[in-house]
Amino acid sequence: MASTLSLHAAPAAGLDQPFELLAACHDRVRRSLDLLSRLVDHVEQHGADAPAAEAARDVLRYFSVAAPLHHEDEERHLLPLLRASEQAPLREVAEQMAADHRAFRALWGGLAAALQQVVDQHTPDEPALRRQAQAFIALHDSHLTMEDRIAFPAAERLAQEWQRHAMSADMATRRGVPPPEGQASV
Repeated sequence: MASTLSLHAAPAAGLDQPFELLAACHDRVRRSLDLLSRLVDHVEQHGADAPAAEAARDVLRYFSVAAPLHHEDEERHLLPLLRASEQAPLREVAEQMAADHRAFRALWGGLAAALQQVVDQHTPDEPALRRQAQAFIALHDSHLTMEDRIAFPAAERLAQEWQRHAMSADMATRRGVPPPEGQASV
């Protein structure tokens, strides 16, 4: 049973490729959302057993640690590029991204509490867990598509080389790792 409730693989891109790293993070977000969906089904069928607790721990860890760093990367580096664009649709995308990030934080509070119950092997209110998870997943679906198709390619085109280096260095510093070779810490 545990094999059906597991998460695999970290992003392949490194901090020296900040846009590629952000895109690779989306693969991890999708895997985490898939795990969340399977977890909800599992809890409804088996309750908050040990495999459910481990899966809930993985989902909690990702969306409590990695996802906020990812959103901060976007807010510190992509949103300014998009907001400075001469193209109104790109400025609108930036505002939608920021609004979605606020909505994620609001949705995450209740969902995280329910997942902590599963970690503690207490079965939460199952209909509420399903509703919260579905809302969280649905918002991510549209958000990730917008970023992958519009925001990331546009920001990458708009970014100058010095901005890429600053982005890499900042991402490294906030994660407590050395910046990529040849890129000073900011």
